[in-house]
This record gives sequence, structure tokens and C-alpha cells, in this order.
Amino acid sequence: MSEKKLYTPSRRSMLVGGAASIAAFALAPTASASTTGAGRAPAFLRSGASAVRPLESATVRTWAADTWRSLVAMTDPRTGLPADNIPESLAAGDRSGYTSPTNIGGYLWSTIAARELRIITRGEATARLIRTLKTVERMEHHTPSGMYYNWYDEATAKALHTWPDSGDKVVPFCSSVDNGWLGAALLVVQSSDRAAAPWAKRIFERMRWDAFYNDNSDPAHQVRAGGLIHGGFYPYEDGRPGGTYQGTHIGGDPVWLTTHHYDTTVSETRITSYLGIITGQIPAKQYFAMWRTFPATCDWSWHEMQPVGENRTYYGLDVYEGAYTYRGMHIVPGWGGSMFEELMPDVFVDEAAWAPRSWGRNHPLHVRAQREHGLLDAGYGYWGFSPSSNPAGGYREYGVDALGLNPTGYMSDQESTNYDPGFGDCRAATNPNPTYGDGVVTPHAAFLAMMHEPDEAFTNLANLKADFDSYERGGFFDAVAVRSGTVARRYLSLDQAMVMGAAGNVLGNDVLRRAFSTKAVERALRPVIGAEEFGADPVA
Repeated sequence: MSEKKLYTPSRRSMLVGGAASIAAFALAPTASASTTGAGRAPAFLRSGASAVRPLESATVRTWAADTWRSLVAMTDPRTGLPADNIPESLAAGDRSGYTSPTNIGGYLWSTIAARELRIITRGEATARLIRTLKTVERMEHHTPSGMYYNWYDEATAKALHTWPDSGDKVVPFCSSVDNGWLGAALLVVQSSDRAAAPWAKRIFERMRWDAFYNDNSDPAHQVRAGGLIHGGFYPYEDGRPGGTYQGTHIGGDPVWLTTHHYDTTVSETRITSYLGIITGQIPAKQYFAMWRTFPATCDWSWHEMQPVGENRTYYGLDVYEGAYTYRGMHIVPGWGGSMFEELMPDVFVDEAAWAPRSWGRNHPLHVRAQREHGLLDAGYGYWGFSPSSNPAGGYREYGVDALGLNPTGYMSDQESTNYDPGFGDCRAATNPNPTYGDGVVTPHAAFLAMMHEPDEAFTNLANLKADFDSYERGGFFDAVAVRSGTVARRYLSLDQAMVMGAAGNVLGNDVLRRAFSTKAVERALRPVIGAEEFGADPVA
């Protein structure tokens, strides 16, 4: 069974699973309900499934400006650190009281996007970047690797050792993916703001991505050929009894490394692989050590469906180029089937252009599949499924189950309707034609999709805004349950940053991609990802 099923405390999982997430749930503002659109006919029934409004740049700029307002409201003016979330009040006193490397990175790249969209001046952008980076440079972190802990107080910049209000213990943890998003943002700043660049460069250059890389040199802790990246490590003590081991990949004092490794390529976690390859700290072959799908054999019949595909060889590694079949398409799935997994790294690397036979096929198919799931398969009338606030309260992972390897993975509705097409002759189908309930759509997923289907995504967002009380002075609220009309009336820093990043690319001539993907980055990364051919195909 895949190691992906094991728990690791990333930002997402800290909010949705495991004992460590209890405090985060307790801290999460309760979503309130709105039923403004509950009685209206779904947009696709009112206007026809094929009716699409051309993208209106001025409207999207307004949406981005309002989104930026929520990020400013979340950010402490002294430290320059954004809170993890804030409710619709946008009041400073209502900030969450904690932040993460991902949140900080999101604020940095959002500042660049806001500047490019002329929401703020160049001078304001530079001042904000420098304030934040000065704070980050002095923050407590794991010095040997240069990696930051998962949780800090945004008002004091101190590492959290107890959760605000509850007092529950927080064990410092260095997450590979959370540090990956901070690292990506540092590269963006380094090449796009001359005055802030020295701070970004100093912080980035002390980060050791190989601290997370299990290269198989330890016989007691073998992984797939080519090596895999740990979920992270605990610097000071074993906070996951039974789920860690003591060791080090960079010498010096040992840390407690997670036995969990990231082993699927359609995942937001590939940004860490990219950073390791770009810096030369992780070999290119690691990219091909990750699963595209798990095998199609009966002894692997636990995953969502039986894939189709063939084996190919890259960098000396045998890769099964498997794909799932959904609505007449072959698509390489993620773990949960969310837009975040598929498209978040695409905000920084033009994967479709650099890897036309892999990501160039899969990204458009994933977006199309999410759209067809929402409008046609489930009949919600709206689409865009990704981890987000739960309109009923707390936080939850949403996605299109058919696009995820996890057999009980990210569902698109509140009822957790499970799609089970079986596994060929190995396992009988239990629910191949489900009836879906109250679908939960998150605007950030549609903004990410705008990079591939600008008009369709714009229409979807315009309908969400028109049909529900889903928008306020901080932009779109985090999620809408579209049949009940219940709205998660809060803003999450990362989700708002995804909105800013996608809008910046769509309206700002790929501003984040251009900033991240320098000539040096392209030389190191493009030949690696460009070599591959996925099993993805628009015709099954």
C-alpha cells in the first residue's frame, strides 16, 4: 500500500486530520450560513450548459483588488506576517493568531501580483516585501537546514509551542511542502524586486532541500528507486511515535524524519522536487520515482479504479505511465482529485509549455473533468473542487473522487458521496453511478482553472457571485455549498494567495511564472519534466 496513506502534519492535514489538528479545528472560526441562492435554478439550467461569458479583465482585476484587501487585513503591520485566516469582519482582532511558511510565501507572491495588476504601487510592494523578509530572516528555524517550522504567531513572529487559546502543545515540525511554497515565493521575489532581492536570496540560499531527500542510502529505510521526499522532520523531539525515525541527510545532529514520503507526482508537493532539482541538491531521477498511478494489478486493487497505461524509462527508472478513465478521458490522477494538487505548481512553472506531452495534456483534461463533474455528472451547476473551509464549519478536503487515487478520497459534496467503479475483474463496483448531494465549490479552484479555461472559469465565478451571498469587500468567501446555499464566510490566506497568483498570471502576462522560471531554472528543470509522456488522452 502506498505511503501516501500515512499522516503527515502539513498545513492541510493539520487542519483536517490527526490528533495535532484538534487545536486547529478549535481555533477555526465557525462558518455562518447564507441561503441567498438556494432557491434559484442552477446557472447551467438558466443559461444553458454551453453558454460561456468571455473573460472580462476589468471584473477580474476588481476581484483581485478585493482579494488583496483581505490579505492586507490578515497581515500584521509590524511583522509583515499574514495570519492563516480571518472572518468576514476583516478586523485585526479577529486574525487567527497563527501562520505558516506557506501563508508567508503566499503573501509574498501576492504582493508581486498586486503590484503587477496595479493594485498597489511599486514602492508599497517593495516596502511590504522587505518588512516581511526582515522578519522571516530573524525568525527561529532549524539552522542546519535553513527550514522553518510549521506554525508561528503572526503578531510576534515567534515559533508556536502552544496553540493560541487552547494551550495545547505544538511540536516544532519542518514540512517539506510548506517550506517549498516559501522557497518558491523567495525565488519570485529574488528576480522581480531589486530592493527586496538581497533578503530573499539570503534566506533561500541557506535552505537545504536535500534535508528532506531519502536517497535510499540507509538500508533500514528504503523507498522507491530514485528516492523520495519525506513529509518533513521534527528537529527536537519525536512528536509522532511510530511514524518517525532518527537520522539526517545533511550531516550534523540527527532529527526525527517522517516515515511518510510524498510518492505521487500529481500533487502540490512536486514543488519541493522542483526546488531540489533547480538547486542541484536533489537528482532529477527523484522526479520519476513518484507514482503516476499505482499499478493495475489485482494486488493493488485497493485504489480508486484500475488504470490503463504502459511502462517507459526515464533517467534509468522504469515508470508506469498509468491513467484513470473518467467521462471518456484518460487522466493522471492525484491523491484526492483536487485542483490544488493538479495546478498549484503550475502557478510558478509553465508546466504545459515545458512538458507538452505530460502536463500539457493533463492540466486541460483535469480542468475539463472538474467542470464536467460539476455541471454534468453531479449537476451542481457550478464547479471547482479543492480543500477549503467547510461551509458547515471547520475545514475539509474536497475534490473529484474519480480523479483521486485515494479510494475514500476527496469528495465533492457534503454527504461524502463515494464513487466506486470497481477495479476491473479484481474488485466489483459498488457505486459506479452515484447521486450527488450538496456540492461544495471553492472559488480558488476556479481561479487556478482560469489559467487553462479563462472564459469557462470566469463564467463559473460570475455565477457564484450572482447566485449566492458569496462575495464581500475581501473578495470571494472561501467556499459555497451550492444546493443549500451555505457559505463559509471567512478568508484563508493560502486560498486568497492562489486567487492572486492565478489572476496575476492571467492578467499580468504570467508574472509569477516569469519571475520564478528564470533562464537558470529553465535549464535545470525543463529538460527533466519535458522528457516525459503521460498516459493522459482526451479520448479513452
